[in-house]
Amino acid sequence: MESTIHVKERDVVAPGSVLATGMDYLPSKGTYRENNQILANRLGIVQLDGKVIKTIPLSGRYLPKKDDVVIGKVTDVLLTGWRIEINSPYESVLTLKDASSDFIQRGADLTRYFEIGDWVVCQIVQVTSQNLIDVSMRGPGLRKLVGGQVKTVNAQKVPRIIGARASMLGMIKSATGANIIVGQNGRVWMSGTPANEVVALAAIALIERESHISGLTERVQSFLKEKTGKSVQPVDDSQVGNSDNLSEQHTSVIRSQIQRDPSQLGGFRSQGFRKGGFQNTNAPNSQSSENATQQNKQEDSQ
Repeated sequence: MESTIHVKERDVVAPGSVLATGMDYLPSKGTYRENNQILANRLGIVQLDGKVIKTIPLSGRYLPKKDDVVIGKVTDVLLTGWRIEINSPYESVLTLKDASSDFIQRGADLTRYFEIGDWVVCQIVQVTSQNLIDVSMRGPGLRKLVGGQVKTVNAQKVPRIIGARASMLGMIKSATGANIIVGQNGRVWMSGTPANEVVALAAIALIERESHISGLTERVQSFLKEKTGKSVQPVDDSQVGNSDNLSEQHTSVIRSQIQRDPSQLGGFRSQGFRKGGFQNTNAPNSQSSENATQQNKQEDSQ
């Protein structure tokens, strides 16, 4: 029997829609095979990769994955760390060892480091089969966010907000001059003048609303020119190469965002922050502690 495909690239399909007939085509994410047909199992946009058919969801909650860079909010201070809400059905935990590369004394007042309501950029380091999530701030650019504002968007629209190799995000940043970080969990942090933040938020809302319609880049360009008077072109803001794995590409793009000059991202250096998490300026120097330990051992041996 001859194989036939019934949809085109970027068609919007509903669950149960027949996408292809025959055995020449292969189902992938968001699709399944039933007898001789491939059907959609969610509301989404068709993506064709040769003979492989998959759908990109139009809506849905963020489901955490290892190595995702996310923007979270501190919701509780525990005895051994902090609970972080990451726009997911499951909350995460930031432990003392993953919060900083510096020594934090047992029983220390943890609110000196992160308080309830603080926003942080962190990375998911573990997701168990029971959906217990651990996050870390020991990495380049992972930090507490100071100033600015946070907006929650549909996590499924994050790839379109960022754009291919950060082209869409680059246009918004060039036109508005705002500092913007997009987390893979659908949280967007931005800092700029009030007027520029309003324009950037409106542009992101436009992308979120019309992400499934072709010609989006041109509409965003026109919108930004109308609001700012600047003619912008798609900008490669990612400084990363091509990648066939969209998740990997977007992770690289987000990492490149948060490795910008820290002085432009809320002045965390003045708050005692550095790459790798919080720098405890009151904690004893780790090198001094090691020297003291070695000196005590020598005295004991004598």
